[in-house]
Amino acid sequence: MAEEEQTKIDDSTTELPDAELDDVKAERKKRRKERLLKEAAKANKRGVCYLSRIPPRMDPLKLRQILSQYGEIERIYLTPEDPTAHVHRKKAGGFRGQGFTEGWVEFTNKSVAKRVASMLNGEQIGGKKKSSFYYDLWNIKYLSKFKWDHLTEEIAYKNATREQKLALELSAAKKERDFYLAKVDQSRALSSIDERLKKKRKIQQENGTTSEIEDNQQAAKVIRQFPQNKPVKDGAEKQKRLSKDLLAGVFGGS
Repeated sequence: MAEEEQTKIDDSTTELPDAELDDVKAERKKRRKERLLKEAAKANKRGVCYLSRIPPRMDPLKLRQILSQYGEIERIYLTPEDPTAHVHRKKAGGFRGQGFTEGWVEFTNKSVAKRVASMLNGEQIGGKKKSSFYYDLWNIKYLSKFKWDHLTEEIAYKNATREQKLALELSAAKKERDFYLAKVDQSRALSSIDERLKKKRKIQQENGTTSEIEDNQQAAKVIRQFPQNKPVKDGAEKQKRLSKDLLAGVFGGS
């Protein structure tokens, strides 16, 4: 219904004169600005609490049910655990569901968030004795001057860093794979050449003929030669010759 009314308003504004159309646009901009200011004012009143540990079998829905009795909650975010830890826990026979390592809870009122953090930190979660959270303790802290936008920015930065690191690892793995495959192809080519030369040599030996060129090709190896300095047999003679040359240059002797 709201979208239909909005489309009707848009259709009606297109039929207005330019002056009235500008007034309508200015009024919309003013209302949008007022709405954004109200949202910003509400966001400034909100408070965020940090949970350094999330008990097993705890999820955002259950956490909201427990904490909602202390105050109105806006948003909850829990960090999923590492997939490898999940696999190890399942192999060990532990909890097979999704686990979380840490979390953030946003209350509509920062004073409520402060009160909840100071009241619950270090206390037993409790509930019914059959509850899996009965013996777990709260590890909760109020984050002063921390807003939900800071959390979303940090999450986006971590995701971008993780994607960049993954791209670099994939690129390095691809280069290593290409290098290995190139060496394998080169080894296969050399092996095939050796096999052909062996077959030719065997045929020539059966026919009683030999080819020195093919033998040289078979035995040819790349031997690199590097220029070497001649070793000095007597270090004293070198030092003596150096001192004479130096004195001759200083005093003009020959």
